[in-house]
Amino acid sequence: MNVSVIIVAAGGGTRLKAGVPKAFVLLKDKPLIAHSLAVFQRMRAVNGIIVVGHKDHLKRFEALRRNFKKIRAVVAVGAARADSVKCGLAAVDHNADVVLVHDAARPLINADMVKRLLTALKKHKAVIAAVPVKATVKQVNAKTLRVERTLQRSLLWEAQTPQGFHKDVLVKAHGLKFKGEATDDAMLVERLGVPVAVVMGDQRNIKITTPEDLVIAKTLVKF
Repeated sequence: MNVSVIIVAAGGGTRLKAGVPKAFVLLKDKPLIAHSLAVFQRMRAVNGIIVVGHKDHLKRFEALRRNFKKIRAVVAVGAARADSVKCGLAAVDHNADVVLVHDAARPLINADMVKRLLTALKKHKAVIAAVPVKATVKQVNAKTLRVERTLQRSLLWEAQTPQGFHKDVLVKAHGLKFKGEATDDAMLVERLGVPVAVVMGDQRNIKITTPEDLVIAKTLVKF
């Protein structure tokens, strides 16, 4: 299995009030992106990494290549997340048959989670990491702010990254026209009619969006 990884690092970090792109906000003295890069760098199964970052900070992302030799290319983000992944796909090694897509804003991934994805990709064309929802979730009318119904919690899972796909499936999914915002790549693949399998993620694999998230991450990080 020839595996390439696309790390999307498009966040500006404005909600973190850090004054630097989100990917370079420090978590235990390391940039957020460095934590996930370190996991992929150490994995034998991963052949190459593509980093997708803001065009104004590409030199900073390029500098990461000194410590992470598996980075094969650094490319500029697109207008939306799906566009950014598509830009990364264009730089993936043509020999790759599996592509993992990961958000730099999730620094607390681990090798076991990635291995579960890769194992499942031997049987399935598309696999995501996810965790069961623990809270009670309400569907609310956007205009009236009234509860319309309570969703059945046992059927709900919170999607995480990494997400893994056979390359041909991901390329085809990103070739489709899509109205609205695709918040993850599995959403695009679902539109192809390709079944998306789920493997257990990790409750610690939180997405860093606010200063409070960063405080929580500091208590969870292992190194």
